[in-house]
Amino acid sequence: MPRSVNAVASRARRKKVLKQTKGYFLRRKNVWTVAKNAYEKGLCYAYVDRKDKKGNFRTLWIARINAVIRNYGMSYSKFIGNLHSSNVSINRKVLADLALNNPELFAKIAEFVKK
Repeated sequence: MPRSVNAVASRARRKKVLKQTKGYFLRRKNVWTVAKNAYEKGLCYAYVDRKDKKGNFRTLWIARINAVIRNYGMSYSKFIGNLHSSNVSINRKVLADLALNNPELFAKIAEFVKK
């Protein structure tokens, strides 16, 4: 009895990966084994970077708050410390947004925390 292989499904699986690697450089886009490895590695990078993105945004928010709060004669660490001791629960994302888009409200928060 001849060997039975499902060539249709195999080809479809390969085409799916090769479609995902469209735009890659050299053999990474059209040689099955190389493309498969590049695709799988790309998925790993995507997973890790989705986690890293959260830390990157936190760093951005801290930098923005620090840049604005220095105009009020405070450092970022003093500001956050005083914020916590004043029992004001505003997260860094909202503070950074206020610092950029609503400076007068941020100024009121800064003066309240400074006392």
